[in-house]
Amino acid sequence: MYRFLLTPRWWGINVFVLLAIPFCVFMGSWQLSRFEARVEDHRSAEEQVASDKKGAARPLDALLPVDKVTTSDQTRVSGRYGEQLLVPDRELDGRRGYYVLTLLHTDGGKALPVVRGWLPGEPDAAKAPAPPSGEVTVTGALQASENPGENGVSARGGLPEGQTAAISAASLVNLVPYDVYDAWVTLNKGDSGMKAVPVSAAPDTGLDLKAFQNLGYTGEWFVFAGFVVFMWFRLFRREVEFARDAEMGLLAADAATTYEADSTPVR
Repeated sequence: MYRFLLTPRWWGINVFVLLAIPFCVFMGSWQLSRFEARVEDHRSAEEQVASDKKGAARPLDALLPVDKVTTSDQTRVSGRYGEQLLVPDRELDGRRGYYVLTLLHTDGGKALPVVRGWLPGEPDAAKAPAPPSGEVTVTGALQASENPGENGVSARGGLPEGQTAAISAASLVNLVPYDVYDAWVTLNKGDSGMKAVPVSAAPDTGLDLKAFQNLGYTGEWFVFAGFVVFMWFRLFRREVEFARDAEMGLLAADAATTYEADSTPVR
């Protein structure tokens, strides 16, 4: 009854199943390892942020370019405040508001974006406190440039004058006529009564959409493996039913002839 398993067609089916199942299990395990690695990165990044708060502030040039190691490190920079911009659509403690971003002109010739604090409500330049005048020294956590459309950063354009959706050199270079550092700083203490903006972990270290995509792909690959087994069993059961019907003479003559031809074992 099971001689059909030795036919060329079933040899091909069996080989495919024997290769497909380990491949699906391997890919599912790999995607799961990617998710676990992102979880570990997220945990390590949070621990690093907490540790960096207690660290000594270092000069800006010693921390550039910003990477996963230097993100959230404390830095101290001196200069004079210049242009001020508002960053809309930013939430803090469950409330919607905006960042007050002021460019700090340094002795190096570039300007450093400094987030002096957060205010609730819609962006209003009249409500944003003016920056201190004269030479100032700021201390805060170093942050990597933001990417529009990622990690809650708005990607919408057409903002009013004096606003920017993302804090990045690529966005600010179109708004100011001078060079800007490819990094920014959030003050440890909010300026002029504003709330301090919390430090963000390094890019690609959080439980973001990419991390949960890895988890979703894990489930998909294991489902594929189960589907391969299910389809093999279904085809096998159908062949057994055909074999029984042929032995009992329940198949039509032309169907029986076709089945016998297909079920001829390889010799």
